[in-house]
Amino acid sequence: MPGTDIMTHSPLILRPDPSRTVIRPFFAEDQPPFVVEGHSRAQRIIDRVLTLSQQDLADELDRVMTSLSSRHRDVKQVLMRRFRELSEMIGSLDSLSHECALLVSAYFSAEFSFEAAALFNPSIALHPDQSNLPAGTIRFAMSLRGIGEGHVSSVTFRTGTWGIDGTVVIDTPSGTVASPIIESVDGEGMDSVTRIICAGANDASESILFPVTASQHQGIEDLRLVRFVEDDGEIEYLGTYTAYSGSVARSELLHATDFRSFEMRPLKGSAAETKGMALFPRRINGRYAMLARQDNENVWLLYSDDLYTWDGGEKIITPKYFWEFFQIGNCGSPIEIDEGWLVLTHGVGSVRNYCIGACLLDRDDPSKILKRMSLPLVHPSPKERDGYVPNVVYSCGGLVYDRTLLLPYGVADSFTAFASVSLDDLLGAMS
Repeated sequence: MPGTDIMTHSPLILRPDPSRTVIRPFFAEDQPPFVVEGHSRAQRIIDRVLTLSQQDLADELDRVMTSLSSRHRDVKQVLMRRFRELSEMIGSLDSLSHECALLVSAYFSAEFSFEAAALFNPSIALHPDQSNLPAGTIRFAMSLRGIGEGHVSSVTFRTGTWGIDGTVVIDTPSGTVASPIIESVDGEGMDSVTRIICAGANDASESILFPVTASQHQGIEDLRLVRFVEDDGEIEYLGTYTAYSGSVARSELLHATDFRSFEMRPLKGSAAETKGMALFPRRINGRYAMLARQDNENVWLLYSDDLYTWDGGEKIITPKYFWEFFQIGNCGSPIEIDEGWLVLTHGVGSVRNYCIGACLLDRDDPSKILKRMSLPLVHPSPKERDGYVPNVVYSCGGLVYDRTLLLPYGVADSFTAFASVSLDDLLGAMS
């Protein structure tokens, strides 16, 4: 496929690591024809544990603790938290000894390898901590979509640095991941607010967000992270993502307080009943602004006064070139540059080829397209076409520094690559 070939591709590749796991609940219920009244399957499992001799119980608990402690911190605290959840579900278990409670909890817990199958569709933002860096180097935070058992999507994080010489370095991720805890749930349905804390996480790579609500049952997909600056200068890290229940996909909003504490809220309104929304990094004329694709074909511009309700909108970018004839959407939040709003796009063409393009919107009136690329910025090359979903390159956001765009992008729904281009070359490729 023809492209612009103006990108400088980095040798850096991020691939999934199946050894990175988190402890999460594991539960089984009776199938309807086999329900035993007053004696649930969970209770039967507990009864079997209680038949163990003291020595056998100690031996099995020692095996469990040795196995889990090799790659998890605070295992006893995690298991006891699970034990309290079990007690709430099936009744008081106060009579059990501490050792027995730990082992019972282990039978209702499982390790989940959240990026065993894929690590892709990244977004990137300036890190809140820019201290102790060499001149000309910045630190960034990056989100990635990991896919694990059952094709369940989770959000994982990395940090790294980008130097003035173009070198991108990803900090070695921790071998330990903190199990997320639902701290509170306020409200119901579309007005619910779920607060999650990854207790004990020492850095962003130790935080993981896997599905915790019914709307997210099958996945939290394609977080578009953005460093949002309020009119008074206050900075907050926000991100739209797709919550997939297994049958319905809709947009929700993440507040990332410090990459350890998070708040999740459903977005309301007709435009939020789909995927692929991307928030502008600041208000425009006093209102929040968003790119969306509620018709699954074109890019729309929407405004809102309260951040959480999105209706109506104006269609602003439609498929125009051969590599986007099927549909066009955004590849992350718009990036403000001197010339206007730089919008990275994805286009779907023949044989379901996904390419990445770009256009420039007016700074004061983003409904106006100033110019756009007629050829892809990144396309599935012979080296980047094979994977779980072939012929796909896709990103959830780029970062501009010193008049250069850094673009992390997913390849074939499998792994993540990096490329960069000067803004002058990028804008010069538009017409």
